[in-house]
Amino acid sequence: MIILSKILPLFVLPVGITLILLGAGLALRRRALAIAAAAVLWVCSMPIVSGGLGRMIEGGAVRVPAASVPVADAIVVLSTGRSTAPGPGAVSEWQDADRFFGGLELLEAGRAPVIVFTGGAVAWQPGAPLEGDVLSAQARAMGVLPERILTTGTIFNTAEEATMVSALLRQRQQGVPRIILVTSAFHMKRAQRLFEQAGLSVIAFPVDFAGGAGGMGVLGVLPTAYALADTHAALREFYGRAYYRFKPW
Repeated sequence: MIILSKILPLFVLPVGITLILLGAGLALRRRALAIAAAAVLWVCSMPIVSGGLGRMIEGGAVRVPAASVPVADAIVVLSTGRSTAPGPGAVSEWQDADRFFGGLELLEAGRAPVIVFTGGAVAWQPGAPLEGDVLSAQARAMGVLPERILTTGTIFNTAEEATMVSALLRQRQQGVPRIILVTSAFHMKRAQRLFEQAGLSVIAFPVDFAGGAGGMGVLGVLPTAYALADTHAALREFYGRAYYRFKPW
């Protein structure tokens, strides 16, 4: 199911839709379908489109100073999906470091006594180290005391993160744990809902903002690979929110 949840959405994302339309156009010899495929790819690759989608998904969120965040029981940093570099060392590399450094910023500001790194795993990289273990080691190397760091077991998605973090923190205290949730701005709304459904009180601390200006003038409508990737991410998040809205908890 984890692999299917990663693969099935590809058919309703820009590249998948383009390939389906193109394939249908070739098979049926319908030029209109081939033109539609090109139009979908062009529109989804426009910076003005990706920027607008990014701002909509982020819902007007802004980055706030760590010192202004209320005090909580724990800081929770969600996994981003690290990649393993080729080579015998199988070195784990960053995809984006904003969540990690945002969490450390909150810890240094005294917003919570402990920080939790979730054990993100990639289904098609079974030998890769868990992201939580990698980030825990990185935090210790930067001077964070081991007793202030917690990690979860293996997780593959945000729903599993919410369930495991809730169980971990409830073992440490009675009542409803209050957390500061650190994740990308586009991902925050869905993540916060899942963590609240798991029985946690959540303070949002969004980072890694994707919704930029979206391009101006001619540059805003000229297709780029970066804009296509941003559109892909925004639509995938939209589908994820829709799935969890209608899926029984």
